[in-house]
Amino acid sequence: MWRDGDIRGEVLLDFTIYTIGGGWGKEIPDEQHQEPVAVIRGTDIPKVQLGIVEGVPRRWESSSKVTKRQLQPGDLVIEVSGGSAQRGQHTGRVLYISEKTLQRFNIPVIPASFCRLLRLDTTRVDPQFIAYQINLMHLDGSIAKFEVQSTGIANFQFKTFLESIRPAIEDVPTQRAIARILGTLDDKIELNRRMNKTLEAMAQALFKSWFVDFDPVVINALRAGNSIPEKFAKRAAYYREILHRQNSPLPEEERSLLSEDILRLFPTRFVDSVLGPIPEGWEVKAIGEVVKCVGGGTPSTKKPKFWAGGTNPFLTPKDMASLDAPVVLDTERYITDDGVERISSGQLPVGTVLLSSRAPIGYLAINAVPVSVNQGIIAMICEGSVSNYYVYFWVKENLPVIKSKAGGTTFAEISKRNFRSLPMLIPSVASLEKFGSITGSIFTMVVENARSSRTLATLRDTLLPKLISGELRVPDVEKILKDAL
Repeated sequence: MWRDGDIRGEVLLDFTIYTIGGGWGKEIPDEQHQEPVAVIRGTDIPKVQLGIVEGVPRRWESSSKVTKRQLQPGDLVIEVSGGSAQRGQHTGRVLYISEKTLQRFNIPVIPASFCRLLRLDTTRVDPQFIAYQINLMHLDGSIAKFEVQSTGIANFQFKTFLESIRPAIEDVPTQRAIARILGTLDDKIELNRRMNKTLEAMAQALFKSWFVDFDPVVINALRAGNSIPEKFAKRAAYYREILHRQNSPLPEEERSLLSEDILRLFPTRFVDSVLGPIPEGWEVKAIGEVVKCVGGGTPSTKKPKFWAGGTNPFLTPKDMASLDAPVVLDTERYITDDGVERISSGQLPVGTVLLSSRAPIGYLAINAVPVSVNQGIIAMICEGSVSNYYVYFWVKENLPVIKSKAGGTTFAEISKRNFRSLPMLIPSVASLEKFGSITGSIFTMVVENARSSRTLATLRDTLLPKLISGELRVPDVEKILKDAL
């Protein structure tokens, strides 16, 4: 192992074959900016590490800049500006670029202006290992010595960093073995995230089929010879063709959504309402009449009695932004019992639907642990026949409507008053109970996967310093992982 100050040790600069600052391009193309690119910012790094690329900006850049900055497998993207030591977020975050990372984008990818591309000689050092070594410096806080705080923004001394840091382990095969071990844990975390995305999509498809497209009602109306509103004409034509085929079952992908047992839960007619045509016997009420909608607050940070030694999770939109599954298991900050009492909504029960109401509007989750929330969140406590799963997907489906009711000059915000007045479709108790039963099982799996990912991340962060320091050897850790996974 190479220790800090070892005169034999080469620094990262000695292994560097190319480095360049990022770009930002233009929002729309012009004569100079004709190449579409995805631009990875420092704030995108945690999400991209999990395989989430949807929020990475798409921009237009000049061909010459793309040629010089386009990321390749094995590159590192290092954030050089934008962190904040006061918030406990140091700059210098790093992203290892794998072939899999680039495949998630359908266009070239470059680092953003406040980041740098670092390309190392892969015959002499393993870049993924170096990325884990930098991550360890964030975990133990040693990355802070390369940070300069000015005008509220932290800047990373990139050149000094390259000239100072040595690979913690000399042997490249050992570097690769450690990177492979830790990468296995990250791959499992990513798999859990993708499974949760698929599970949520399944539940969303069920909600849309039953409560937006009203497929069961369309089928029942066709069988009964009742009229179909023009709004559902295409769905009616689709199902009419299927029903006219003698002994023809529904397509396989729809059988589980629209079995005979399911169809019996739905009416055979449509009636008019303020929302347009809805199934007969269903109602429309303001969401504030159906669930308890409350807000939160932030106890004074100047009073230690609200924060010091706190053990009660305190949720903010920032916490929700970092979620990789629609469940809240933990928060960045905690408050004391006195802090909880300071918030009018107190501590919210497990199963509350949580919506960020500003900066931005639209983060959505269900808490799996009791939480208190700040003023940027609307909490929906579901204690009646309308389950939290129905409310969750109703909010998700109606986000455009919710955002259209927002006001504010500095940033868009929807008030609790405006939110409570939004009209909500209330289906029959039987259909709600069935939907709650199916989606409840789905969300149980989502929570289990999310908890598994937290456990795996903790294991990775525990193994990281021990592998790099040599306290644990690769064969020993491989045995640990074989038993754990």
